[in-house]
Amino acid sequence: MSALADKARRIEAILDALHPDPAVPLDHADPYTLLVAVALSAQTTDKKVNEVTPALFARAPTPAAMRALSVEEILGYIRQVNFSPAKAKALKRAAEMLCELHGGEVPRDFEALVALPGVGNKTASVVMAQAFGEQTFPVDTHILRLAHRWGLSKGRTPDEVSLDLRRVFARANWNKLHLQIIYFGRAHCPALRHDLAACPICSWAATKARIAAEARGAAKPRRRRTTPA
Repeated sequence: MSALADKARRIEAILDALHPDPAVPLDHADPYTLLVAVALSAQTTDKKVNEVTPALFARAPTPAAMRALSVEEILGYIRQVNFSPAKAKALKRAAEMLCELHGGEVPRDFEALVALPGVGNKTASVVMAQAFGEQTFPVDTHILRLAHRWGLSKGRTPDEVSLDLRRVFARANWNKLHLQIIYFGRAHCPALRHDLAACPICSWAATKARIAAEARGAAKPRRRRTTPA
């Protein structure tokens, strides 16, 4: 077994011990409400999405119902999420396309999903994994950060990191690991002022280059804000 594979197995064992049965963090009832919730979560916390979706889903739980709303009505429900005007337009058009092209159902096909407005690779991967049980490895900011810290990937984009993680972890565990790493990142691995030595995984898995880079970042003096005269 290679050193990288051995590291991955050890990481997986710790994640299994800390988060043995991770739940999907976005509240939803079916593939469509999951699709909407994941699309809304871009640049917005899951907590905020879960706060706004109950009223939205009560009014428009299906593509047909969402299609019947105006963009302005949709915006009224989701105004608290980031980039809400663009997301409202995307939800409206995606609902129209689902009704026109897919009989009002969410397609179980990656390419068909990414063809929908507001649906990128990550959203499509999450829906394929959590709605349809397909083994994917969606990468969010938590996973991107931890994959770099742990020396599992040098990829610059989520797609590149996902490919590296799919190479090192067993396919049968991709969906569970996706959620486990997110929960671990939230609980143990903040982006800033992270104590790598105290972390259950970073303390031994972080690469020397990463440790040095984060130490340099922490040592940089913060710029003082000045008030214009």
